[in-house]
Amino acid sequence: MNLLEGIKSEKIYGIIREDDPERAYEIARAYYEGGIRFIEFNSPLAATEKFSKLNQGIIVQGGIITAHQTHLAIEAGAKVISSPIFQSSLVRLATCLKINLIPSVTTPNEAYSAWKARIPLIKVYPVNEMGGVEYIREMVKPMPFLNILPCGFVKTEEVKDYLDAGASAVGVGRNLYNKSSYEEIVQTVREVIKSIK
Repeated sequence: MNLLEGIKSEKIYGIIREDDPERAYEIARAYYEGGIRFIEFNSPLAATEKFSKLNQGIIVQGGIITAHQTHLAIEAGAKVISSPIFQSSLVRLATCLKINLIPSVTTPNEAYSAWKARIPLIKVYPVNEMGGVEYIREMVKPMPFLNILPCGFVKTEEVKDYLDAGASAVGVGRNLYNKSSYEEIVQTVREVIKSIK
């Protein structure tokens, strides 16, 4: 199963933005126990490295914008890299290293350019500020061939709406784990997954 097929099958893409590597590691474990298999770390590489040793899920390292960061992420155990921007040099590097890249775009023109660059999955970030569900609906309507992953302050109750609007999968972060215990995160994840099955 390739990256696109895997994420489209799962429909939920778990994002972690935490400066404390131990907290990030705990959230990742809770995500996996709850049923999330694609987990993006926007945290110190220590969290990525520690979680990678469990051999659970597919680790994505977020916030990548340079070649140096890419190499460090791979060394830490990331199988996929995610960038807050779309740049051709990073696309070429990912191709050379044979690692999947999920770039971010904000406009339909950028999304089309990423598709033309043969990017299988394109993150629209920050989707909430761009118009949320309706923005995705309007972007996908004339370009149904796009595989879109909306991310950025997505609420758990909005996941199904984004999928119905044409998103291939949906990235959810703080709304899954903010101020929650391990057990609460697991339960929240299970409830969201159940709501879209």
